[in-house]
Amino acid sequence: MNFSAWAIKRPLPALLIFFVLCVAGLWGFYQLPVARFPDIAFPMTTVTVTQPGASPSQLEAEVTRKVEDSVATVNNVKRVMSSVSEGVSTTTIEFQLEADLATALDDTRDAVTRIRTDLPQDIQEPVISKVDIGGSLMTYALVAPHMSSDEASWFVDRDIARAMYGVPGVAQVTRVGGVERQVRVDLDPNALIAMGITAGDVSQQLARIQVERAGGKAEIEGAQQTIRTLGTVGDAQALRDYSIALPDGRAVRLSTLATVTDAAADPTEAALLDGKQVVAFSMSRTRGSSEVKVEAGVHAALDKIKAEHPGIDFRLVTTAIDETHRSYDSSMTMLWEGALLALLVVWLFLRDWRATWVAALALPLSIIPTFAVMYFFGFTLNIITLLALSVVVGILVDDAIVEIENIVRHLRMGKPPLEAAREAAGEIGNAVIATSLTLAAVFVPVAFMPGIAGKFFREFGWTAATAVLFSLLVARLLTPMMAAYLLKPHGEEKPDSRLMVWYLGWVDAALRHRGRTLWLATGLFVASLGLVPFIPATFIPQSDLGRSNLNLELPPGTRLQDTVAVAERARALLTDMPELKQVYTAVGSVLDLGDPGSTGVGEPRKATLVLDWGSADDRDRDQRALEREARHKLANLPGVRVSYVSSEPGNLLQLVLSGDDPQRLQEASTALERDLRGIEGLGSVTSTASLLRPEVQIVPDSARAADLGVATADIAEAARIATAGDYEQRLAKLNLPDRQVPIRVGFAEATLANPALIGQLRVPGRDGPVPLAAVADIQQGSGPSQISRYQRQRNVTLTAELNGRPLGEVMTEVQALPGVKQLPPGVSFLNTGDAEVFVELFIGFMLAMAAGLICIYMVLLLLFNHALMPVTILAAVPLCAGGAFGALLITQNMLSLPALIGLLMLIGIATKNSILLVDYAVIAEDEHGMSQHDALVDACRKRAQPIIMTTLAMGAGMMPIALGFAGDSSFRAPMAIAVIGGLITSTLLSLIVIPAAFTVVDDLGEWMSRKFRRKSSHPTP
Repeated sequence: MNFSAWAIKRPLPALLIFFVLCVAGLWGFYQLPVARFPDIAFPMTTVTVTQPGASPSQLEAEVTRKVEDSVATVNNVKRVMSSVSEGVSTTTIEFQLEADLATALDDTRDAVTRIRTDLPQDIQEPVISKVDIGGSLMTYALVAPHMSSDEASWFVDRDIARAMYGVPGVAQVTRVGGVERQVRVDLDPNALIAMGITAGDVSQQLARIQVERAGGKAEIEGAQQTIRTLGTVGDAQALRDYSIALPDGRAVRLSTLATVTDAAADPTEAALLDGKQVVAFSMSRTRGSSEVKVEAGVHAALDKIKAEHPGIDFRLVTTAIDETHRSYDSSMTMLWEGALLALLVVWLFLRDWRATWVAALALPLSIIPTFAVMYFFGFTLNIITLLALSVVVGILVDDAIVEIENIVRHLRMGKPPLEAAREAAGEIGNAVIATSLTLAAVFVPVAFMPGIAGKFFREFGWTAATAVLFSLLVARLLTPMMAAYLLKPHGEEKPDSRLMVWYLGWVDAALRHRGRTLWLATGLFVASLGLVPFIPATFIPQSDLGRSNLNLELPPGTRLQDTVAVAERARALLTDMPELKQVYTAVGSVLDLGDPGSTGVGEPRKATLVLDWGSADDRDRDQRALEREARHKLANLPGVRVSYVSSEPGNLLQLVLSGDDPQRLQEASTALERDLRGIEGLGSVTSTASLLRPEVQIVPDSARAADLGVATADIAEAARIATAGDYEQRLAKLNLPDRQVPIRVGFAEATLANPALIGQLRVPGRDGPVPLAAVADIQQGSGPSQISRYQRQRNVTLTAELNGRPLGEVMTEVQALPGVKQLPPGVSFLNTGDAEVFVELFIGFMLAMAAGLICIYMVLLLLFNHALMPVTILAAVPLCAGGAFGALLITQNMLSLPALIGLLMLIGIATKNSILLVDYAVIAEDEHGMSQHDALVDACRKRAQPIIMTTLAMGAGMMPIALGFAGDSSFRAPMAIAVIGGLITSTLLSLIVIPAAFTVVDDLGEWMSRKFRRKSSHPTP
């Protein structure tokens, strides 16, 4: 069925179709969430087991290995990784990408349940959860001068958290800094010795006394009543009068043994804003919600809180939404700029405002319905989908340009508009369908790319393909119909211009010397491939976000207050940098960037300084230069590792050495770390191998302990309760109207400063408490601060900052290092993190390009019904390589993810020119009876203008992206530059080379037909 003729004959149904599509598209646009990246659910789960005070070595032996062995038997497990630090074992299970996340979570939970009885009894209940890749959306600091630290912390935990959870889309609120309220029972060591009681006895008695329990039921006077036992007090003052039973049968008041205060727990983290202590809170969003709407809801909720509580304020210290706004605004601006430039090209060629207006409608009528499909598929308006729309701006008007140009050409033949539109649409229809379907055939395979990159680019492939198919619908239905009723008759057809005569002379020469022409084209392609080694390769181009996350790492065992002091010294060294607007410091906690592998876990010895540089437009130096200066200023901080933590991929090189022999693993990691420091240009090189923390080791004397009836478990418990308090679940609680406050029994921090105290601790024995020193030896030692495991083996992770160097180039140098080539037996080298994704990405794109070429061939085979004709059309693909690679080299852009997207686009774009030429040459031969030579020359005469118009329109649509007129163009620019460069060479060469290639393939087809005694091989369009 000829859809164009039907639309011309019945214009109202065609208009109704697009009216419905546009209404659905506009509705979908306003419903689509706005986010920075696509919402992706990776099939990853975590098992977190907490045992306060347990050393990493103990947790590895008693918990981590058992969990790993159990979860490794689950179906579809790709890899198992564990991180063990003091008191916490975290095992991450990564499943194959095709695995269902809900099933993976259930299987992980079942695997942990199977071994629950084999785990230590005093651990907290294991937490099994899925991994959400997203990270913190915003972080605010509470400015409340009239509030104490305890009051500010509770205000965040109660009032602010309650208000934030009322905002649609807020998934989690996390407090940073501040303190936890705690009733402290600070024991007097001398009183305990005098009374003959241990710290554990006091803690356990309080836990048994300070309780409120159900006591059953009773029938009193014919009514059933419940019985409750109320043994709790309402404040710390009443707790002082509690009676504590002594081993000899006497009892004393708690105040005799300890000082009881309603205070705060020892701080484990701190937050500072420009050097002042603050309480901060961060928020993350739910999957599928709009970041922009969440931001607006949070602002409204905070304004309401400020109105209800005069004297408080909120300072924004980190946000990921600024990048979302910049990406969205710049993408929308580029859409308009690209569309206007593309239409300007149409007007310059046709000089007909009616024809230009008809072509102009193709853009909105192609993009608007695409939003409805995006909403139906559950996509968001993010950097990937907006990139897809940006890259197809110039393409969407192509079909309409080809249609309208052909209609105008027929009008110049003296035909009336209705006849011109009908005949021109029928003549060009096969070519228009072929060009659109080949472009869709290029984009769709991207949606099925393997690996993590495939998860991200699923939305890219479907969005771009959908927009292209809607542009085809516009070109076949609306453009001919509108041209038939809006365009006016044109004058006589103009003779060939001097430029056209010159071009046709070149075509004639290429046809007469087709062998030389094809050999020269082949030589140009081979030479263009020779440019590739000179183009550095990386994952993602570096962008200027205006904010740097500076990480300070001090030696294990460093106290929180010492880390705060060092962080303040670092801040003071940076204050003279004029670009620095604000410094937010988080000590003891880590920024939630959505990737636990890059941020690690919070420890009192670690601090993160968020350096706010302001907008890139307001300063002369870029972010990389500022980071280099900041690193130089902090180079003399003693005993501090300085590094940057980035939320952007492609900024870190991460290498892993794994093995079962700790000694060989240590030697190999030391050698590799030394080699890495010799690679020029790398930033901070860190290793997890040498992180040892000081320990006080209690070694029981079995003979003396047996004589006195002391168990090793009693020794450990006595030391733990006295120094750190009992486990959270065992502590007594103070019941308040709005919360429970734990009652911690132990020695005060000042008392613990006496090294002889541990030896004086009392432990329960057969005949009463005995000093700990009587049954154990106390010595100084060290142990690992953190243990990392990969695939159930210990590993050492080495991390290096790339400092702007291409990831691919650095990986090549790493592979040549002696520390990699000469690994000890039993130690293996692994590329992880960005390096692994980098390799996976390039392989995925190579597969997508190969699949795209195969799909194009199949589409052309179906449309032209000829086995060899698609080969002629695909001959244009190599012609774009020289321009693409040359443009990247000249502009000093790297071969990165966006550049690969551009190369992928060029496969479809390059075939467009060939299709237009070949399609008309076939028509001229079969329908007009021309010779092969005359048909090709006539095809070049008729189709050169639409080819150049569509090429210039696409180039104009890409120009705003390449020049970066709106926002940070570091990600999009390499793609646009590669496309523009490829367009130039592909168009210029294909106009000459494709006619020569056509003669070779056509003659080959004729020879094969004669050999197999068949009719002429000329396809019927």
